[in-house]
Formats: sequence, structure tokens, C-alpha cells
Amino acid sequence: MSSIRAIVVDPEVPGRLAIKEVEAPQSGPSEALVQVETISLNRGEVGRVMQAAAGWRPGWDLAGTVIKQAANGAGPKVGSRVVGTVNAGSWAEQVVVPTNRLAELPDRVTFAQAATLPIAGLTALRALEKGGLLLNRRVLITGSTGGVGLFAHQLARRSGAYVVGTARQTRNEALVREAGADEVIVGDDLEPARAYGPYHLIIESLGGKALASALSLLAPGGTCVTLGWSVSPEATFDVSNFVVTGGTTLYGLVIYVELQRRAASEDLAWLAQLVAEQQLRTPIEVEASWHDIGEVAQRLLQRQFTGKAVLHLA
Repeated sequence: MSSIRAIVVDPEVPGRLAIKEVEAPQSGPSEALVQVETISLNRGEVGRVMQAAAGWRPGWDLAGTVIKQAANGAGPKVGSRVVGTVNAGSWAEQVVVPTNRLAELPDRVTFAQAATLPIAGLTALRALEKGGLLLNRRVLITGSTGGVGLFAHQLARRSGAYVVGTARQTRNEALVREAGADEVIVGDDLEPARAYGPYHLIIESLGGKALASALSLLAPGGTCVTLGWSVSPEATFDVSNFVVTGGTTLYGLVIYVELQRRAASEDLAWLAQLVAEQQLRTPIEVEASWHDIGEVAQRLLQRQFTGKAVLHLA
């Protein structure tokens, strides 16, 4: 049986991640085999690495070239430059990807740019969709300096929304404004955001007190989409205020559940086209070799950089 190299969990090495030989993947009827060129890191998968058993293979995002088309004839052909996502294991030299999670890349989009799009870009897009028509609507985004946040700001501004973002530190305020924020709340307290609300849509990824505050800032009929809990998984909020506001919704978004409802391929293709047309900036803050995976993963967990980290398999 042939083998490839992949990043796997190894509790014995610094950062718990190592490149090792694994069995080469075998594609199913509706899966393409992709030679991976670049990968990107997401906080969720990196966080799981810290508790995962030895041998687990992380990785959601990838970009590369199709080396074997799906047997059913669907999807990109051999030689196509593609971007895609899988449930786990994308940090490898070769990956099998369902064709409904693959999109071909325009020539003007690099593999590095493409690798940032799947989880962060799709999450931002699907979260904004929960607000419906956003033209002249008020949108609040927390976690604005992360990959999802920076994509969400750009897409919200493109939709005609009045966008309020957040930055924990003053030095990141300009970054959030550049991404499309009309106003930026600096610090951990969301209360100053009340002056620019109430909000038709809130995209919240911090959890804890931030989520509780966000729910009190909704307009009647407004929606708060919660994406995660980078600060705390527990929140206590005033239920009476939430109910009395009228018609408000708290929506828990899990991207892979969303992708079961609608395929990723068309959305990925649209995001990639926006990048090609320079209508969407890919927020790459760290670019390195996959041999540096342990160090880069730790830097991500310790919030030592904003935006996205992209690694090249070279």
C-alpha cells in the first residue's frame, strides 16, 4: 500500500503535531483526489488538537490540484486548481474531497489566498445570510480580527449594511475599519455598541458576557448568530428582555451542519471569484512551511496574530 505524509497528533513532540507517513487516501465515487499545495489553520481544529488522541489527523481547509477526478464524472477534472474542505485530515499531501465541497479557482487566485476561504469564508457568508436583506441594516460583529470576522466585515459592507466591529486592543482598530467597519468598539465590553444599535443581525463568536450583552442589543425581529465561545462557553442573560424585544432569534451556527443543507461548491466558487476581482481581501497574517505547524498552531492559540495562517506543503 502506498503512503503519503500528513500532519498527525503526537503528544510526545512540542505543539503535539508532527509530519508522519500515513496510508495514501482512496477516493470514492463522488470524491476527487487532490494534491495539496496549501492549508490554513482554524482555531476550532487547533483547539481540538490539544485534547485529541495520538494519531488523529486534523485539518479542514485545503487548496491544490486535482490528480484524479471523481469516478462518477462529477466535479473538477484532472489538472484543475481547486479549493475545498473536509471534516478532518486536510493537512496532508493528498486528500480526497467530496465534489460538492470543491470549487475551481480563477487563474488570478493563488493557492495561499484560496486556502483561507473554506471555513472562515463560508462561515462568514452563511452567518450573514441569517440576517436576510442587509441593505441599510445595522450589523454587529464580535471577534472582528479573526478570519471569520474579517471576511464577515467585508461581505457585510458589500451587502450595504452599517457595520459595527470590535477590537480588544487599540492597535487593531484600523484593521477592523479597513475590513469594512463603520464603527469599532475597543475593549472587552460590548456596552458602548448600544449607541449604534439596535441591531438587525449580530455575529457573535466570543461567548460568555459578550453573548449575553449581544442578546440585549437586538432590534425587534433581530437575529444573533453564535459561532463559538473563544472566551467562555457559558453565558447568563436576561430572558425577559430577550422575549419582550419581540421576535428575536438566537441561532447556533455549525458550518458542517450548514453544508449538509446546501453544498459548499457554489459559495466557494463565488468567494474565489470575489478574490480574483479584488473585491474580497484574504486576511493572511502568517505564511510559512507546514514543517512549522507546531509553532504556528501555538501562536494561533495564544492570539499572537490576527487573521489567517497559511502553510505551504513544500
